[in-house]
Amino acid sequence: MELFRIKHDIPFMSYGRLTTAISLVTFIVAVFFLIFKGLNFGVEFTGGTVMELRYAQAIELGQVRTKVDALKYGEAQVQSLGTTTDVMVRLPNIKAKTSAQLSNEVLDTLKKDRADVELRKVEFIGPSVGDELVSHGLTALALVCLGIIVYLAIRFEWRFAVSAIIANMHDVVIILGFFAFFQWEFTLTVLAAVLAVLGYSVNESVVVFDRIRENFRKPQMRGKSVPEIIDNAITATMSRTIITHGSTELMVLSMLVFGGPALHGFATALTIGILFGIYSSVLVASPLLLMLDVSRENMLKPVKVKEEAVV
Repeated sequence: MELFRIKHDIPFMSYGRLTTAISLVTFIVAVFFLIFKGLNFGVEFTGGTVMELRYAQAIELGQVRTKVDALKYGEAQVQSLGTTTDVMVRLPNIKAKTSAQLSNEVLDTLKKDRADVELRKVEFIGPSVGDELVSHGLTALALVCLGIIVYLAIRFEWRFAVSAIIANMHDVVIILGFFAFFQWEFTLTVLAAVLAVLGYSVNESVVVFDRIRENFRKPQMRGKSVPEIIDNAITATMSRTIITHGSTELMVLSMLVFGGPALHGFATALTIGILFGIYSSVLVASPLLLMLDVSRENMLKPVKVKEEAVV
């Protein structure tokens, strides 16, 4: 299915050095903020108290959030548990107070405004659990990257694997850089979005790479240069890219606008990741192929000469 067909190839590779330079600058800026500002880790990583509350009648989250913020416990998180009466409150770890003291103070404050609130469950997340989540998250990220490298090296060629993983890591670092710069809360759902972006970005890279490999093997492309072959591959997949990523981005934006605080971090990470994923697959991964001197010979399998039987 195609929305449109472009008759003349767009010379993407003529801007390859410029887009690669822009990507390098944004990558360095993102790393800078990650080092000097750091991520604002959520309760799951830093430790804290999680409360589950239930109201007899519907309650507005903004009302609960205002009361909790008035206690000045730091960056508390208030979100719905699927209904208008069930609320979850996440409080940061405070050394001077125990989890029981924090939950009692929050409950007493909320009861002053609405007496029908009931405490359903209280959980304390220790720092050791947070450290374990960080290590597991980094392990998952490393395994995903390793799997992508192995898959692309087997399906295509090592130059494609290197280009794709650099482009995908570019997307991940940019997402983390946004969260570090704006100090948005980095939670488990955001980590899940980052891992999803890795898989999503490599899918777009595979589509482009597959067309590039196909072009190298086409007889009518033998007179074309490598940049022209890559330009043709990207241009030919543009309609598919717009349909796929456009529909996905609409769904993610709807979660960002209407999903509420519970999905805000997840949808924000996906929104940034999808936009930069399209950019990196076209204007980062493909120019890197040129820098790694990809050629038609890399794509053609060597012809095995059959030995004739000696009579």
